[in-house]
Amino acid sequence: MDFRLHAAQLEIFNDPARFKVVAAGRRFGKSYLAAVTLLLQALREENEDGYDLKNEEVYYVAPTFEQAKKIIWPLLKDLAKSKAEGGLIESTVENTAVMTLINGRRISIKGADRPDSLRGVGLSYVVLDEYAFMKEGVWNLIIRPALARAKGGALFIGTPDGKNHFYDLWNYAAKNENEGWKAWQFESLKNPTLDPDEISNAINSSHMTVAAARQEFGASFSSGGGIYLPEERWKYSTEPVDGDYYICVDLAGFTTEGTVKKGELKVKDEHAISIVKVGTSGWWVKEIISGRWDVRETALRIMKAYQDHRPIKLGIEKGALKNAVMPYLEDQQRKFGRFFPVWDLSPGGRKVGSKQDRIRWALEGRLEKGLLFLNEDEHVSSLWQRKLIEQASDFPSPLSHDDLIDALAYTDQLADVVYYMPEQDEWTPLDSVSGM
Repeated sequence: MDFRLHAAQLEIFNDPARFKVVAAGRRFGKSYLAAVTLLLQALREENEDGYDLKNEEVYYVAPTFEQAKKIIWPLLKDLAKSKAEGGLIESTVENTAVMTLINGRRISIKGADRPDSLRGVGLSYVVLDEYAFMKEGVWNLIIRPALARAKGGALFIGTPDGKNHFYDLWNYAAKNENEGWKAWQFESLKNPTLDPDEISNAINSSHMTVAAARQEFGASFSSGGGIYLPEERWKYSTEPVDGDYYICVDLAGFTTEGTVKKGELKVKDEHAISIVKVGTSGWWVKEIISGRWDVRETALRIMKAYQDHRPIKLGIEKGALKNAVMPYLEDQQRKFGRFFPVWDLSPGGRKVGSKQDRIRWALEGRLEKGLLFLNEDEHVSSLWQRKLIEQASDFPSPLSHDDLIDALAYTDQLADVVYYMPEQDEWTPLDSVSGM
């Protein structure tokens, strides 16, 4: 069979990752890639371990059965063709959209709105199309367990819908490539057969907002913010010569649930540690470290950040979470023989009441005046910079996370004020009596 994939589709198809998460703009060619993947996966006789796949099914799942059948069923039949035409299809059942190939294996079309229809079979592969519009439990509770026996794989592919569970999964895949996951993000124009003028006409004729256009055609996980901290204002520079480092820590919630031993604390959300150099030219953000760590690892990471940068001050958001981490941090100080005070950071800010106001107060004016820079020595697409700008672009949307910009904004409370003063000639009094 002759399946022609464009370069971006081929990159996804050829990658060996077990679980692939693809955010792609409209008309990228998602359905075609899905159909080719389904057919070739169903033609496999065994997995990498030699496990016989003849009793394992291949699923294509869309938000509804009607949508799934409309999108993929005609395309599958056109690509595979019937056995009589020299193709791959042994038989089809139209009302249930089940296709049996000449090797006896089946491809079934399913809708996530009928979760009971997804249960009870073993799967060797599944494509979840437009996963952003499905319930999260379809994957976690139904599909993932069904892949276990055959060590099957999955392709999640679709256009973003704000920062929901699809965004969370995409981020997980981006950070866990060594665990069989891989993430991609492609705009519509990665499809070389798509005319750019068509996209422009579609945007203009439908009076799309910029945020909607970025989401639908740019595959952006936008959630409608971008009012105060827009992407275009963020600048990059090398490390300035003058200035002092400050470290601010925004802690997330802890819980005793999970796989940790009884009595230990396990992180619930992401922590963020911002490392900023403050000088006469403004703020230079060296790095913002974020992640889900237990309380001991959190203390160790704070200690390491201090050891590496020797800040003038290190602050942690005051409250119960700081109280929880301080005994572990004090243990680290004793272990390394390096003691330092930990300053309180106030969630409400020192000049304004709300968290949103505090972030705006700290960041908006500096961005407008060109007094805030990101580390140019790191690749501009590094994960922490991408996450920071995405959060800033979405701020103050309630759909978006804000842990990185929150930690960065705390620098305003901690850093000593540095004013820029132009050089002047040495002052000499005109009148030695009056001093003027």
